Formats: sequence, structure tokens, C-alpha cells
Amino acid sequence: MIRRLLATLMASLAASSPAMADRTANPIALFAGLDKITGVTTTFEIPIGEERQFGGVIVRPEVCYTRPVTEEPKTTSFVKVDQVEADKTRKPIFSGWMFAESPGLNAMEHATYDVWLTGCRDPNAPPPAVETAPAADAGGQPDKPKEDQPED
Repeated sequence: MIRRLLATLMASLAASSPAMADRTANPIALFAGLDKITGVTTTFEIPIGEERQFGGVIVRPEVCYTRPVTEEPKTTSFVKVDQVEADKTRKPIFSGWMFAESPGLNAMEHATYDVWLTGCRDPNAPPPAVETAPAADAGGQPDKPKEDQPED
């Protein structure tokens, strides 16, 4: 009896829960970095699996995921950051998920540099559809189709 009740409850929960949107893997992660000494913020992009040096740290994104435009935005990247020591060796200082919609939640904070995820990009993805307004004539009025215009 209890098993049957649990099975019915689980089936109804599964049927009523919203479907999870598939995430999209992107080939490029977008970051912003703050140099706390100069106060300069720099934006930069890094292909997944590659690394870039920002000041005294080296940033390497392992993945960068987004959701479809029809879903609530959620952009995440798993990132590893190493500090470059004076003798040119590396010291791991950050390894974890960064969230573009909540940059303060899990950004890489360092004594001199902060780095956070701002987005993901796929240069081969089709551009999102954009609605365009009707063209206006010289007087600022929308153009009318030719058949609707009075003849001279």
C-alpha cells in the first residue's frame, strides 16, 4: 500500500515538474578583470581549454554553458586560476564555478586582481532574431505600400 502511494506520488511530481532546459556549451568564455592597483577594468575572452594571463594571474575556463533564449538566463563556467609567483612558478588560487548573472557570488578575488565571468559566446551560432520597425518616410511616417498611395 505504501509503495503504491509513493509510486503514485512520484509519478505525479514528475508529471507536474517543469522540464529542465538543455544547456548549450560555448567555445568562448567572456571575462572582466579588475586591477586593484590601477583601478582599470579590462574585458577579455578566452577559448575553452586555453589560458590567458591577466596581470599576475592565469585564467583557464574548462567549460562555458548558457541556456536557450527562451529560458531564464543562466550562464556558468568552470574556471581555474593560477597565480604567477616571482620565480615564474604557478600557484593554484581558484578552481570552481562562476556565474555571470551573480558575479559577486563566486568571482576570483585576489589581493591585486579580481576576475569574474560576464558571458559565453559562440561565433558560429546564428544571431538572435530581432524585430525591426517599419521604415519611415522623409516626414517620419511609416512608408505605405505602393498600392495604398494616392496617384499624382
